[in-house]
Amino acid sequence: MAQQKPVERHSGVSLWRQIADRIRVSIADGEFRETGRLPPAFELATRFGVNRHTVRAALAFLAEEGLVESIQGHGTLIVGNRQLTLPIGRRTRFSAGVGDQASSVTTRLLHSAELPAPAEIAALLRIAPERPVIEVEEAGYVDDRPVSCSQHFFPADRFPDIAHHLIAIGSITRAFAACGLPDYLRASTEVSARHADARERELMKLSPGAIVLEARAVNTDLDDQPVQCSRTRFSADRVSLRMTT
Repeated sequence: MAQQKPVERHSGVSLWRQIADRIRVSIADGEFRETGRLPPAFELATRFGVNRHTVRAALAFLAEEGLVESIQGHGTLIVGNRQLTLPIGRRTRFSAGVGDQASSVTTRLLHSAELPAPAEIAALLRIAPERPVIEVEEAGYVDDRPVSCSQHFFPADRFPDIAHHLIAIGSITRAFAACGLPDYLRASTEVSARHADARERELMKLSPGAIVLEARAVNTDLDDQPVQCSRTRFSADRVSLRMTT
């Protein structure tokens, strides 16, 4: 790791967060690829111009993110520095897209509710404004590391039990099948990048200033009738999106 300039003590951002951000960037740049581990805490403290307690707080935060792991006698190992590539195509599926890049892929339903469709959602689903929709919020994990959070909207007239099936099954594809929809297609995807908001930082354990990739999508049945519109945010340093035909 190259010599670092001292952290900024009056920037409004805590010292340990600044150090965590710098270490994360260094990991992403491949500076520790040869050893697969970080320098000792005393060395990091010297390079950043802080005490070891501050460095340990930064390392604990990175460990909570799943980026590093401290093992007695082996130092601080880098365990989560790889970036996943998710294909976005006609049959985009989160679990299938991750494929053999990970040992486990899970989604957790955080919230669900039935509500009148806002005008924008109604237009995307091609239903009348104020018609009922099922809203579902989920978080996506790869090898127990948070990589995404999503909001999904489904027409309640057609899929009144979709949230119940999601809770029981944990998969939108299988929940659709349980509701009588065996297959569906991606009709459109719009991707943009921006800074993560407070909710996204909380769900994906991101630091202030982190970038997310936001994918707004509409899925349809095989008769081109919209069945779902979604807003999914991915941690940009953990996931890249690849458009496919």
